[in-house]
Amino acid sequence: MTSIKSQIANIQSQLESVYPADEAEALAWWVAEETTGLSRTELQIGCKDTTFFANMQKIIPRLLNFEPIQYIFGHTLWAGLDLKVTPATLIPRPETAELVNKVESLKLKVERPKILDIGTGSGCIAIALKKRHPEWQVTGIDILEEAIEVAKENAIRNNVEVSFIQKDIFADFLGFLAGERHDSFGFNGTFDVIVSNPPYIRESEKSSMRPNVLQYEPGLALFVPDEDPLRFYRRIASLHLGTYLFFEINEAFPQELSDLLDNSGYTDIQITNDIYGKPRIIQARSTR
Repeated sequence: MTSIKSQIANIQSQLESVYPADEAEALAWWVAEETTGLSRTELQIGCKDTTFFANMQKIIPRLLNFEPIQYIFGHTLWAGLDLKVTPATLIPRPETAELVNKVESLKLKVERPKILDIGTGSGCIAIALKKRHPEWQVTGIDILEEAIEVAKENAIRNNVEVSFIQKDIFADFLGFLAGERHDSFGFNGTFDVIVSNPPYIRESEKSSMRPNVLQYEPGLALFVPDEDPLRFYRRIASLHLGTYLFFEINEAFPQELSDLLDNSGYTDIQITNDIYGKPRIIQARSTR
C-alpha cells in the first residue's frame, strides 16, 4: 500500500517540473495537510489512510498551471491570521506584515486611535492591527465591492470589528478635499494613522514576474502605468487625511517618494528596508 509520505514525495516530484525543489516540497506538504486535515507532524509520524490520494492528485494540474495554492484552497495563514483570499484580493505577503509591525511600533498618545487602511483588499492590514489593538478604531476602504465582501468575511473569521467601505480615492474623496469630513467614515475630523499598500508595480516590470502572480492575482491591485508610477501615493498624500502616514513602496522609488512627501507638507520622513534589505516602507507625519 502506498504511504502518505511516498505520495507527498510523488507530488513533489511532479511539481519540480515547474517549481524550484524547495518550493515544490513546501507545496506538496501544503497539499497533503489541507487535503487530509492533518498537521505535518501527524503526517510524518505516519498516516495509513490513503483515501485522500485521489483528491490530492486533483490539485496537481492546477499547481502545474501556476494557480496559487492560496486561491485553490481559498485561504492563507498570514501574520497569525487565517484569511480568506479570492482572485479579487491580493495574497498577503511577508513584507506587508512588516508594514503592520511598523504601524504598531508607533507610540500613539491617543486613547482610541482612528486608523484608515486604503486599498484594504482582503482586509489583512486592518484586521491585523485591530486584532493586536482591540481599542483602535479601524476602517478599511477598497474600490472593489468583491474585495470589501471578502474583508468583511475575514473580520468575522478572525473575531474583530472593522468597518469596511467601498470607496474610490480618485472619485469619492472630493468632500474630504473640501473639508467635509464629518460622516464620511463615521468619524469627525481626520484619522490618526493612514496606512496603505497601494498598487506600485510598473507595467514594464511584468516581464520579470512569476506566472502565478501575473496570471491570477488582480492586476488592478498590482500595477501602475510607467508614466505615473506614484499616482496613488500622490493622491493619498494630497488628501492629508491623517496625522501619520505609512506606505508599502516600490523599492525603485524611495527617494522620489521621500521628495513627494516632503513637497506635500510632510515631515519626519523615514524609510525602512524589508527582510531582504530593500526599501519597502516609508512613513511620515503631516504638518497640517
